[in-house]
Amino acid sequence: MLNSERVVSPDTTAGALDALMRVSEPAPGFLPMPFSFTPKALLARCLWPAAAIGNRFGGSWRRLWAFARLGASLGGLDSSVVVLGMPELHGSKRIRMGRNLYLYRDLYLETRMRGEIELGSGVVLSRGVHIVAFDSICIGEGSIIGEYASIRDANHRFGPGIAPRDSGHAAAPIRIGRNVWIGRGATILPGVVIGDGAVIGANAVVTRDVAGGTVVAGVPARELRGAKT
Repeated sequence: MLNSERVVSPDTTAGALDALMRVSEPAPGFLPMPFSFTPKALLARCLWPAAAIGNRFGGSWRRLWAFARLGASLGGLDSSVVVLGMPELHGSKRIRMGRNLYLYRDLYLETRMRGEIELGSGVVLSRGVHIVAFDSICIGEGSIIGEYASIRDANHRFGPGIAPRDSGHAAAPIRIGRNVWIGRGATILPGVVIGDGAVIGANAVVTRDVAGGTVVAGVPARELRGAKT
């Protein structure tokens, strides 16, 4: 409801601006936000209607655009896949995706040499996940990868007098089973096999195989005794 009790003189600049910027009465217990009459504030207020439309419909259009871009990059994508933002893709783009994936923003996916990435149906890649394959990385159906986790199947070769940048890579495939939960910031190293239903704690560094249904955490990751999924 407009504040009809306030009288504004239309003959003054201040009165005209006040009439233009008048807003509905705030809900009980809330104070109106102060308004600054700077050029930035005035221009921003003029853009509010367009911004409101963007807030309501922009997300859907951004997701559709990201889905289209990813599908064009990979040569096809099932319509059930949700893409919140276009992943950063590098290398050969040998990436296969199943159905009903949920892909958050800021993903990094890279395939080099003969490397390939396979994501099973129902996989969730949270924001900032890095996956780099020089050999093969397979993530089973229904698995969830937490924010900023790193899954890389190759390391730089290293030795006396060898610059890591120019040393090439030693790779071994990574296999992650079904319904695995990998916590935020975890690192999965080359050659690791993680069984179905396992849980990897946040920030863990997984250097060896993890049996299905077990919970591991730490650096290096070790089984938490008595903890079962």
